[in-house]
Amino acid sequence: MEISTLLLPECTTCATPGSKKKVLELISELAASQYPPLSSQQIFESLIAREKMGSTGIGNGIAIPHGRLECITRPIAAFIKCDQSIEFDALDKKPVDLLFALIVPADQCEQHLSTLAAMAEKLSDKQMLKQLRKIDDDQQLYQVITQ
Repeated sequence: MEISTLLLPECTTCATPGSKKKVLELISELAASQYPPLSSQQIFESLIAREKMGSTGIGNGIAIPHGRLECITRPIAAFIKCDQSIEFDALDKKPVDLLFALIVPADQCEQHLSTLAAMAEKLSDKQMLKQLRKIDDDQQLYQVITQ
């Protein structure tokens, strides 16, 4: 699935969350704004439940927090570029500054995994990372991550 079909400009932002908890709260608020029946607390709890199983910090300053919810019918994505790197318990023990979050319906496991793999591959491109890390504008961030 194309990232542009999942990720909306309103869910793409440059921010200074300050901590893992704060960035997960920000992701939850952005996602909830796109799916009104859902509360940011429900999304936050889903993300935290997944983090308790192991960090979604995959290394190289990147995290891909994700969760599943029974009560949604379509995936919801968010992309955050942190102005300051945050501790995220990443596999390489380094702080994180780029986060792609995905909340999916509980019954869409295959789509979930393929989307996460596609984003991980996209974020493994060193030129892409360099470009993303230079951006400080939400609209430009969206354009680059969805190209």
